[in-house]
Amino acid sequence: MSLLFLAESFIKGEETLSSMELKVLEQEKNRLRVELIGESHTMANIITKELWKESDVDVAGYNQDHPQTTNPVLILQTKKKDAKKVLVAAIDSLKKEHKTFVGQAMKLVK
Repeated sequence: MSLLFLAESFIKGEETLSSMELKVLEQEKNRLRVELIGESHTMANIITKELWKESDVDVAGYNQDHPQTTNPVLILQTKKKDAKKVLVAAIDSLKKEHKTFVGQAMKLVK
């Protein structure tokens, strides 16, 4: 597998992150449950790890009953901050990291 192919795959992944569909199952000020439509353990795990970087996060995790028949459900609970804003900030942070990584990967293939 070439580096160019990998870089192109990561670029396509950015589109997935940008257009990811979320279905809100439960929403309170500091608690949120969302279904990640069409996503897998991979995306749920990446988002969960990013959420744990926020000191106000009390609970961050996900559940997926079966990888071929269900979507992961992300659970987020904060101490004081608005859970929805914390999730949006985590996704924005991942987009920035991804863009930086893609830029560095593209330099390797030039």
